[in-house]
Amino acid sequence: MNGMSTMTGLANSTDVLFLMLGAVMVFAMHAGFAFLEVGTVRKKNQVNAFVKILTDWSVSTVVYFLIGFPIAYGISFLKPVKELLGPNQGYDITHYFFLLCFAACIPAIISGGIAERAKFWPQVIAGAVFAGLTYPLFESLIWGQNCSVLQGFFKSIGGAEFHDYAGSVVVHSIGGWLALPAVIILGPRMGRYVRGKSHPIPISNIPFLALGSWILAVGWFGFNVMSAGHLDKISGIVAVNSLMAMVGGVLAALIAGKNDPGFVHNGALAGLIAVCAGSDIMHPLFAFVTGAVASVIFVYGFHIEQEKLKIDDVLGVWPLHGVIGSWGGIAAGLFGGEALGGLGGVTFLSQLMGSLSAIVFALVNGFVIYGILSKTVGIRLSQEEEFNGADLSIHSIGAYPEDHIR
Repeated sequence: MNGMSTMTGLANSTDVLFLMLGAVMVFAMHAGFAFLEVGTVRKKNQVNAFVKILTDWSVSTVVYFLIGFPIAYGISFLKPVKELLGPNQGYDITHYFFLLCFAACIPAIISGGIAERAKFWPQVIAGAVFAGLTYPLFESLIWGQNCSVLQGFFKSIGGAEFHDYAGSVVVHSIGGWLALPAVIILGPRMGRYVRGKSHPIPISNIPFLALGSWILAVGWFGFNVMSAGHLDKISGIVAVNSLMAMVGGVLAALIAGKNDPGFVHNGALAGLIAVCAGSDIMHPLFAFVTGAVASVIFVYGFHIEQEKLKIDDVLGVWPLHGVIGSWGGIAAGLFGGEALGGLGGVTFLSQLMGSLSAIVFALVNGFVIYGILSKTVGIRLSQEEEFNGADLSIHSIGAYPEDHIR
């Protein structure tokens, strides 16, 4: 009996360690979000990018602990520590830490779209609503305590449940499609479009942008692989598929983007976003294809968004996370079946329905929340504040303080 107890305790401990290491890797990705934004915005908005990401992370931690995780999984942590530890060394609360890192991606994604002209506190409020209510509600319908309702519907119509192993749709698509209403309601930055003509605003720091991409790419292996949740469920195919999709995205962006470093480094992220949903069921060659297609979608989608639709989405988060996240959900249905060497258990129709449901859910929530904030407290800086930059207007200091010493 003692031996069995010891083995059970060891298994519980390794699962807790497994999740904790994954959580730390995904937590580190938020530094990637920060540097990607800092490298893309102008110097006068770099401090704001850093502070936004860290503040949104901190607020998300609190609201997801108190409200979001209980909504998603029906587990509350308002109980004594002895009960929090339980018989499994605190697996549930470690699981909260891991999934918090996913929830906090939502405001981090949105941050890149609304950069350089959004007010600080209204966005903190919006991020809190999304991490505490909006995202957990959809999470509960796909992964959590209420999944039998929506998943049952998908299965009855499409023949299988909606499959999203690591969040192409639940995390990235939701984040990208939530960002679109914010960007539209905010309007373009001053000088971005003049008399109907596009005037692209140069990015400030390619090394910072590249650093952000690398940090995100490395952390992504925690995002995808550790989504297994338990050490005995880990899958090497998830790691290799993530790798293949990433390099597929890089190489396709290199060609489609004509050697542009911004597209190349975002191409890596495009591939990783797209493969999340089917990373556990695809053959590596089709993971490569999934990533390559995603990268082409981003290169041309970014151009259409910026130049044809004239939507000033600074980091292109709508095509990168929203559209490509949706593509990832659909790609799992295209390439995850046994006919193409996958594990099966998915159908194209269920994947399409699940992906479309996320778009509708996110757009409705985004327009409602940002519409309310816009009509009440306002969400955009004044022209003078925007001209001076968010760093000085909001934080009273620039990224390079010694430059202001006279």
